[in-house]
Amino acid sequence: ASGKLITSNLLSVIFSSFFLDLNILDWNLENLIAVALGSTAYIWNGRTLQGIESIDLNSGSKYISSLAWIKEGTCLAIGTSDGEVQLWDIEKKRRLRNMFGHLSVVGALSWNHYILSSGSRLGSIHHHDVRVAQHHVGSLCQKTQSICSLKWSLTSQLLASGSSDGTLNIWHGDPGVNVQSQPLKTIPHSSAVKAMNWCPWQSNVLATGGGMKDGILRVWDINHEKLLQSAATDSQICSLLWLPKTSELMTGQGLPGNQMKIWQHPALINSSELYGHEGRVLNVALSPDQRRLFSVAADGIACVWKCHESKESKKKKMFFS
Repeated sequence: ASGKLITSNLLSVIFSSFFLDLNILDWNLENLIAVALGSTAYIWNGRTLQGIESIDLNSGSKYISSLAWIKEGTCLAIGTSDGEVQLWDIEKKRRLRNMFGHLSVVGALSWNHYILSSGSRLGSIHHHDVRVAQHHVGSLCQKTQSICSLKWSLTSQLLASGSSDGTLNIWHGDPGVNVQSQPLKTIPHSSAVKAMNWCPWQSNVLATGGGMKDGILRVWDINHEKLLQSAATDSQICSLLWLPKTSELMTGQGLPGNQMKIWQHPALINSSELYGHEGRVLNVALSPDQRRLFSVAADGIACVWKCHESKESKKKKMFFS
């Protein structure tokens, strides 16, 4: 069951094709939403949905290719198309530092406390200790194509990386590794691993989504490298989000529907679908109180969805409007 759509006209802009494999949305515990559009990152108050700040690279030739909030606080990491990683203090409205090292687009970022990991289009992953001047404390170099997804596990013990050639790698949690390090596990997919997320209540469980050639939603037991369940979504999976209140999964889809699908876990039964976007759903984010959902799509529109819990049964079920 899909509901009424609430759209934000603050984001009525057109996404260029190079945004489709990037990570340009994040919602933090301080209830701040960050969305990147071209060379600018826009910051909203998640409660009022009012714009409060914008960060501009002041460049016509480079764009923001990824962003990620630190777990606690108002520090925002920004990856750029020319290989730079920037740190911004949104509360103080100032840039803290610029970190260099990548030679290409930084398409994915993930925080592990004070360690920021960044993945580039050339397949390299760098670990940055943001507390020290010599920030580059480790690298992971893999013979794959572009890093399009990067996620530290909730226990900070494992790092998962997905690449455009269909490789899912699981890396050791020690950020001080050298360039020769090998992944702990390598799990092949038949297309790009753009959508990926660790389960919030099962630390060893990881969900992944397939690209245009695949469209398969998979849930893995990473400890045993075992596929727990899979489901065909019948279209490209561009984004993926766990819904802890209802123990469900949400996928952002591409053509032909450009919808969001909700899946019961662990059976992966498609229970409902949300329509409203006219382009593939690039990124989705859940509010800290889990009562609202923010989605951005290739149609250039951002949507805010209200979540409602059903009171008709003891089993929780989420509806969106």
